[in-house]
Amino acid sequence: MDIRFVDIKSDSTHLSDIKRLYNTAFPPAERAPFRLLVRGANKRRNVDFFACMDGNEWVGMLYVVNHLDLSYIFYLAVDDRQRGRGCGTAILKTAQEVYSGRRLFLAIEEIEEKYENYSERIKRLRFYENAGFARTEQKVQEADVIYDLMSINGPVKNKEYRDLIRSFVGFRMLFIPLKILND
Repeated sequence: MDIRFVDIKSDSTHLSDIKRLYNTAFPPAERAPFRLLVRGANKRRNVDFFACMDGNEWVGMLYVVNHLDLSYIFYLAVDDRQRGRGCGTAILKTAQEVYSGRRLFLAIEEIEEKYENYSERIKRLRFYENAGFARTEQKVQEADVIYDLMSINGPVKNKEYRDLIRSFVGFRMLFIPLKILND
């Protein structure tokens, strides 16, 4: 698999595919308004919004917010028709190369048996572990959703996380309950 990232700012060819994928891959409670993502990618230098390509074929999307030595994978999704081929792992491996030397991290749905889709959450956890991410034993709350953090190259402090989010959403962050619960 030959994964490469194409910056959405310079190539909007796949934007409608990405919007469809974004709206179907993530539950409403976990989605920011799509126009905010596009605007952030176009206006902020610390945002990377990529169409993920395998050769010349579009396979998914990756959205990363950067601050200092942190790179936060906000969204990663693989097109339904491409799942099961190793695209997600290949995207994460390419991201590790692109963000080499940085603390690359992401948030997954909280891993607790109390959730109806616990087995699905475990499967997702194993996927990220197989791609080189490790649980940090930190939980983060974004609005009403609690996530477990996973990273490469170390944990993230609460202030670092809040500063990263502030660098992306600005003053609007004041209205979003947002914190690492066990920093």
